[in-house]
Amino acid sequence: MNPVTSKDMAFTYDRKGLSNKELLGLYKKMLLPRMIEEKMLVLLRQGKISKWFSGIGQEAIAVGVASALEKDEYILPMHRNLGVFTTREVPLHRLFSQWQGKAGGFTGGRDRSFHFGTQEYRIVGMISHLGPQMGVADGIALAHKIRKEQKITAVFTGEGGTSEGDFHEALNVAAVWDLPVLFCVENNGYGLSTPVEEQFKCKNLADKGAGYGMEAHIIDGNNILDIYNKVSELTESMRKDPRPVLLEFKTFRRRGHEEASGTKYVPAELMEYWEARDPIAHYSEFLTREGILSGEKDKLLRQQMTAAIQENLKKAFDEAPVTFDEERELGNVYGKFEYRETVPGPSMKNIRLVDAVSQGLEQAMERFDDLVVMGQDIAEYGGVFKVTEGFAEKFGRERVRNTPICESAIVSAAMGLSINRMKAVVEMQFADFVSTGFNPLVNYLAKVHYRWGQHADVVVRMPCGAGVGAGPFHSQTNEAWFTKTPGLKVVYPAFPYDAKGLLATAIEDPNPVLFFEHKALYRSIYQEVPEDYYTLPLGKASVLREGNDITVISYGAGIHWALEALEEHQEIGVDLIDLRTLQPLDTETIFTSVRKTGKVIILQEDTLFGGVASDISAMIVENCFEHLDAPVQRVGSLETPVPFAGALEEGFLPRQRFKAALHRLLVY
Repeated sequence: MNPVTSKDMAFTYDRKGLSNKELLGLYKKMLLPRMIEEKMLVLLRQGKISKWFSGIGQEAIAVGVASALEKDEYILPMHRNLGVFTTREVPLHRLFSQWQGKAGGFTGGRDRSFHFGTQEYRIVGMISHLGPQMGVADGIALAHKIRKEQKITAVFTGEGGTSEGDFHEALNVAAVWDLPVLFCVENNGYGLSTPVEEQFKCKNLADKGAGYGMEAHIIDGNNILDIYNKVSELTESMRKDPRPVLLEFKTFRRRGHEEASGTKYVPAELMEYWEARDPIAHYSEFLTREGILSGEKDKLLRQQMTAAIQENLKKAFDEAPVTFDEERELGNVYGKFEYRETVPGPSMKNIRLVDAVSQGLEQAMERFDDLVVMGQDIAEYGGVFKVTEGFAEKFGRERVRNTPICESAIVSAAMGLSINRMKAVVEMQFADFVSTGFNPLVNYLAKVHYRWGQHADVVVRMPCGAGVGAGPFHSQTNEAWFTKTPGLKVVYPAFPYDAKGLLATAIEDPNPVLFFEHKALYRSIYQEVPEDYYTLPLGKASVLREGNDITVISYGAGIHWALEALEEHQEIGVDLIDLRTLQPLDTETIFTSVRKTGKVIILQEDTLFGGVASDISAMIVENCFEHLDAPVQRVGSLETPVPFAGALEEGFLPRQRFKAALHRLLVY
């Protein structure tokens, strides 16, 4: 790069009618995060904070965007957007407590840095996986659009984050649905140490907007007035004409990805170039030329900010360290939910499991007008299993939404709907496809209440299971992927009555629920089901048969295999337990039965190793060992993917192996 000249550094500032007070206000808003950062770097060197992600040199972007938005419009910032928090006037002592892991922060010591949200200030912090927050912004904006509120949502990412699939999915969904989302990309030169030329091939990231049919602009990320004026103009337009806009801010990261990384990989002349384009220094010179800022006034501002920083730091440092309380920690994994039983009237109808799911969902849509259902082909087509047939006509396309094939963005959007005071049900076309939406489920929805007290009012419907000749990609029963993850609830009914009542409760519950529905049971299992809306409690198993010889524990299709075997051998006295809910698990019913019979078989459709049966077996051994008269038996499918051909699938499934295990245990 050629030597830097004063001509290269020329900034053009357009006031566009802004008053002197407004111009000075923008300077103050940039100066405060800069001074906080400078203090944090000192504290980091002193070992008084553990980590820091610097945004020095990028203050104009966060401040400009936050200043252009209304205070009740959501912003989803990143590591280097301290200016968003200070512009929104988040109390400094709470920020400092957050960074020190103190209880006075926003996560009570459970997370660090900017990994938090606050409804009071309409800020939703990022997670380290970066991408999901763009889909969350889609959901927040969707809620505004459905309620016909003229509000926009702004979400930040870096140039590195644009390589993630979530970026593509979120922009695509926002464009298809005309969502008022401002996608702010801070192109700051490096993703950790990887330069932009090794991250993307297009000349400008804004060029990607055309591929989504989306308006896009490039803005000088170091010019506060360019940012504030352009974003103000766009947001005013977007409120009246809802649509997404992609903004690329050209800027530079002048310190390491985080301080420990350093900047040795940055050429000296490149660093010199961007240091000479410092947004605060240049804007200060402009204000001085305009007679708005003097050296004396600047000095006074800095003194006042230094005093405020010191005062709030002292408050945070004086706060006692967090202490561990096991009951409190476990009690904050899930949001509070007080189950209230809803009893139906006497009218009953003999229906299939698929009808019960459809009826339960339809009645929930009637009961909760803030409930939105999303999924592939669920509108006019009614979904591949016709669960939502007729819903679009009855409830409208705003609430019954066909989605692109964007599982990750749609799960994230469901989270956004919850943040913005709505409910969401997402239909996975097949449970197998949840793998492409796995990240937001296990890293965002599952952890969001534990981290900062935000509920995730989301149900993900999971058509699952083998026995229908659907092969390796449409037949899994993958509940164990989620029972392992604290913060998720997992429901798996085997009968129409349970399916309808448990689905109603899952939708009422403000916590994220994976609701498994076995495809082979959809149209083969009938039952008398109340026609009215009703609820059933989560975490309560059903004892279908009672006996003294053996306890059989199962769920889903396994229950019907067990019933089939027991019909052939009615001489065996069996306690047959249908778990119904896998998380939370009804251990009381399990242990009571095992202590009575002394023998137990746990039957699951999932492959054996690492499945739910393994954990239940361990719990029984730990809690009921002295009552056991035989080893705990686990029966599951073969350790292979689910095969397609009928004979192979039948051999894969544990139906016949269960019968053999039952006889072995009886004579043990």
